[in-house]
Amino acid sequence: MPQFDPTFFAPQLFWLLVTFVVLYFLMSALAMPKIGAVLEERQRKIDDNLDKAAQLKAEADAAIAAYEKALAESRAQAQQILRTSAEALTKQSEAKQKELGDKLAAQIKAGEARITAAKEQALTHVRDVAVDVAKTAAQKLTGLALDDDQVSKAVTAAMQESR
Repeated sequence: MPQFDPTFFAPQLFWLLVTFVVLYFLMSALAMPKIGAVLEERQRKIDDNLDKAAQLKAEADAAIAAYEKALAESRAQAQQILRTSAEALTKQSEAKQKELGDKLAAQIKAGEARITAAKEQALTHVRDVAVDVAKTAAQKLTGLALDDDQVSKAVTAAMQESR
């Protein structure tokens, strides 16, 4: 093999050095700038994407804050509506209860008046019956006929004493 022959070492080293230098300059002049440009473009895109992501995150945070604020306002408004409705219902209920209470009080007064009238009427009838019974009893016991006015006065006096 000629590669291992020591007489060919010097020309092989020379051509190795020439090839290495040419490849080095070709790589540094042609390929490395293109690779560097691609790497720089890639880094620029990554940085742009990171900036966009940060901007979108800030927008999302602002949207979340606005949403939470709107939600809190809605809850507060709903609580206010509930309170207002509850107060209105309470007032309406109190008004109806008062109206019903007044109506029942009027009915009670009317009932008491009817009861009093019935009691007076019953007492009048009881008085009349008591006068008849007293007159009849006195007539049967004594055999005398008494005057209606006298019996009536006696029954009235007895009823007033019992009260």
